[in-house]
Amino acid sequence: MGDYMSIIPAAVLRNLADKLYEKRKNAALEVEWIVKQLAVAGEHEKINAVIHMLNVDFTYSPQANHRKGGLIGLAAVTVGLTKEAAQYLEQIVPPVLNSFLDQDSRVRYYACEALYNIAKVVRGDSIIFFNKIFDALCKLSADSDANVQSAAHLLDRLVKDIVTEGDQFSIEEFIPLLRERMNVLNPFVRQFLVGWITVLDSVPEIDMLGFLPEFLDGLFNMLSDSSHEIRQQADSALSEFLQEIKNSPNVDYGRMVEILVQRASSTDEFTRLTSITWINEFVRLGGDQLVPYYADILAAILPCISDKEEKIKIVSRETNEALRAIHADPSEGFDIGAILFIVKRQLASEWEATRVEALHWIATLLVRHRAEVISYLNDIIDPLLRAFSDPSDEVVLLVLEVHASIARDTTHFRRLVGLLLRNFQSNHLLLEKRGALIIRRLCVLLDAEHVYREFSASLEGEDDLDFASIMVQALNVILLTSSELSELRALLKKSLVHPAGKDLFISLYSSWCHSSVATISLCLLAQAYHHTNFVIQSLGEEDINEKFFIQLDKLIRLVETPVFAYLRLQLLEPGKFIWLLRALYGLLMLLPQMHHLRLSHYSSPNLTFCTSKLNMLGSRLPQQSATFKILQTRLKTVPSYALNSEQLKRALSGNPYSQILQIADEINKNHDGGNMYSAINFPSRMQQFQNMQQRHRMHMKMKLQSRHSTSSTLSQELRRSEGFSRPSPVQDISRPSSGSSWSTAGTS
Repeated sequence: MGDYMSIIPAAVLRNLADKLYEKRKNAALEVEWIVKQLAVAGEHEKINAVIHMLNVDFTYSPQANHRKGGLIGLAAVTVGLTKEAAQYLEQIVPPVLNSFLDQDSRVRYYACEALYNIAKVVRGDSIIFFNKIFDALCKLSADSDANVQSAAHLLDRLVKDIVTEGDQFSIEEFIPLLRERMNVLNPFVRQFLVGWITVLDSVPEIDMLGFLPEFLDGLFNMLSDSSHEIRQQADSALSEFLQEIKNSPNVDYGRMVEILVQRASSTDEFTRLTSITWINEFVRLGGDQLVPYYADILAAILPCISDKEEKIKIVSRETNEALRAIHADPSEGFDIGAILFIVKRQLASEWEATRVEALHWIATLLVRHRAEVISYLNDIIDPLLRAFSDPSDEVVLLVLEVHASIARDTTHFRRLVGLLLRNFQSNHLLLEKRGALIIRRLCVLLDAEHVYREFSASLEGEDDLDFASIMVQALNVILLTSSELSELRALLKKSLVHPAGKDLFISLYSSWCHSSVATISLCLLAQAYHHTNFVIQSLGEEDINEKFFIQLDKLIRLVETPVFAYLRLQLLEPGKFIWLLRALYGLLMLLPQMHHLRLSHYSSPNLTFCTSKLNMLGSRLPQQSATFKILQTRLKTVPSYALNSEQLKRALSGNPYSQILQIADEINKNHDGGNMYSAINFPSRMQQFQNMQQRHRMHMKMKLQSRHSTSSTLSQELRRSEGFSRPSPVQDISRPSSGSSWSTAGTS
């Protein structure tokens, strides 16, 4: 202490540690004058001794007033040294920086004041401590004491001035420090960081744009801050950087794209909008540089196409269209597999607009890179098939176009038909709700004849006979009702006179045999009336059931539509088309009349079960009476002038429905219909139909036997579980009266 007192008087040292600021200030002025004299005299050792004394005895003292005096004393030493102060900064600055962490807010305040005065003297020479100063200021910006914050703000402004006016600042060393602090949530720190980013970006010599990927995510994170001022400052900084990107020839888009993609899924609308806007600009500016990142970009914009915010939807759609318009090649890094992976994932989106755009992407890729897309077909086929069940018609129509594009070659066409059949088989609701739409659209996209031939070929050998019958019935209704299939119907009408019509008829007939009504419909369409009669007459009682009547009801009503106008006109010449007349009367005979359907007047015990079944059937078919009247009315309009008088006389007497068939038989003897059908081997077709129907009959018997067996087993198990024995007298009332008795295992 004695050595120091020989340099600085004891009174000055006492005042330097006084509790009154004015005394400390006056003492500091004394220290400044003494150091100035020492510097002029070149007494460097004494100067070092003074600095050491101020550090040890004052700035690191446990007494707050000593620490305050030490800080103001170090600032005074620096002012006294003026130009020579730079060589002593290693001894002066660290104690001041350490005081920023002091528990006493007044000490922290005087530390700011001291460093301000020191930096004002040495200016650019203080840059060597920039990172430490920046770290200290970052913490002080969020200080709990408002005075400390104010003092730190003044110091911050001075440091910014020093950095911007010199060339000693190292951006490379600063960026890691900035990056570490960008995710701090404190609003004061955020304002402090954005302020520094903006200042440094304004310096032409500092390339902040080149380091933008290092702190871009932090800026985007600030866009969702609760403070409007911080959001505004972050947005302003981002806007400035985006403008620089537009004007810069060299930009590292890749690293920034990764950040933007993540931010595009933010829960904050403003953040999503800003990130999508940036992506939009990148797609327009980046060109080939963005090719390797297309999948990432697509993953960001497809969900945003369905965003609830209209601005986001508009920008996302623009970006998507611009991205899809770019013709990239796999040789340039365009990863088709990655694109398809993203698209596949988005096909499961809950939003229709996103699913639609995902399908547009697959369609586009199929046009440009068909071979590559086909190589990934196994990865995307399942979601493409599930899309058939999509609630949106637009999605279904688009996925049909995709499937049609895939099915341009025979192998994939057959696979498509096979997969569709399996889908329909496992999901009957899909067939019911969307089957007609799917099949009609495929007929437009892939040629109706080709589609129907392939369906028929696949269904001919179908093991699931119930499904085969349902599918054929669906195909038949579509064939008879869809405007898209008018040319196919026109070709089938020529089946007896045209080779192409014959081939088509034979091709469809093989699977149409799964349904008797569908076979009858096909024969009527092909004008094979002679064969129609044989099909009708071959039907047995097990073939005529509820399902048969439902299908027949549809056919009778279709006869009254424009599709069968030619058939109705042919009835004007019953003599020429007697087999048509006979076929229609045959159908009429199969239709039940409601008041004739119930068989309660039959008393034979053997007919009891059949009677109840038919009565039940009649109760389920309230429309049959109307169907009967429709066909009956049509047949009444057949002119009688084409029949000879004897035939007409017989037709008008007795039962017209039975006698007209006899008349038809006689007229047929005078009309050689055999030549008319010589182009098609109808006996062979008839055998084919009968064989198929026999398979269906056997299948139905096996199903009934299985049901009865299951029912019997369940009944036995139930009796065992209830300890069933001979019924009580009360139960005997319900015994059958026809001689049957209860089966019992013993007496009770």
